[in-house]
Amino acid sequence: MKIPGERIIRTRFIQTDKYVFAVDVQMVIPADDPSEPCYEPETVRLLRDIHEHAERGDLAWLARHGKVYAAVESA
Repeated sequence: MKIPGERIIRTRFIQTDKYVFAVDVQMVIPADDPSEPCYEPETVRLLRDIHEHAERGDLAWLARHGKVYAAVESA
């Protein structure tokens, strides 16, 4: 189901112990309540999938969907 309203693209970051993943996602500014952008259900599913793949360390899958950054320990 598509939410009526203006679509905007925002970068979201998903962090695990080993990785930070950056992905551009579509958000909607609803026509009925423009006070805050929201996600559509398929975007929420994508963000959950990304987190699950990041937890498993599936870098090949992640690299197809956005940018992967490795965490490094500070000295």
